[in-house]
Amino acid sequence: MRMNLGLAALAAVAVATPAVAQQASATSTAKGVVLEPLTLSWVSDLDFGTVAGGNVAGTVSVDPNSALRSASGGVTLVPSSSSRARFDGLGQAGQTVGLTLTPPAGSVLVGPGGATVSVNSMSFDAGGTTRVLPGSGAFTVYVGGTFGIAANQANGTYSALFQVTADYQ
Repeated sequence: MRMNLGLAALAAVAVATPAVAQQASATSTAKGVVLEPLTLSWVSDLDFGTVAGGNVAGTVSVDPNSALRSASGGVTLVPSSSSRARFDGLGQAGQTVGLTLTPPAGSVLVGPGGATVSVNSMSFDAGGTTRVLPGSGAFTVYVGGTFGIAANQANGTYSALFQVTADYQ
């Protein structure tokens, strides 16, 4: 009988002894890139200058690459200053920056008494919508556009805000 008790006690100890846990581990690297803050500043407005309209509709355009102004249809260019819009930026050298152009609300410039001039199109210069930043990190963006002048367009100054956004890609 003693032998049975001894075996039963030994079996109880074997069941109560915890198994040895097995462990495994691995390591990884935590990393990230911190970029210089990206800036974009307005330098000059997109200005189609002074034009004369008439009883025939037409357009006036400012080229984003050359800043040259042209007219079509019943629009005549009047000697005046005009300009493409210019924005200067600064960021981390070697990084790619994506550009977004948001035209004026409703794609119109608003003038006297709520009269409007249509914004037919707006575009970036030949650099397009992406720029790879040079060693200095400095970049320039030009914007031009084509504006529709209606037949018998009301006289006055027309304007509206538009936005250029730059983001690291």
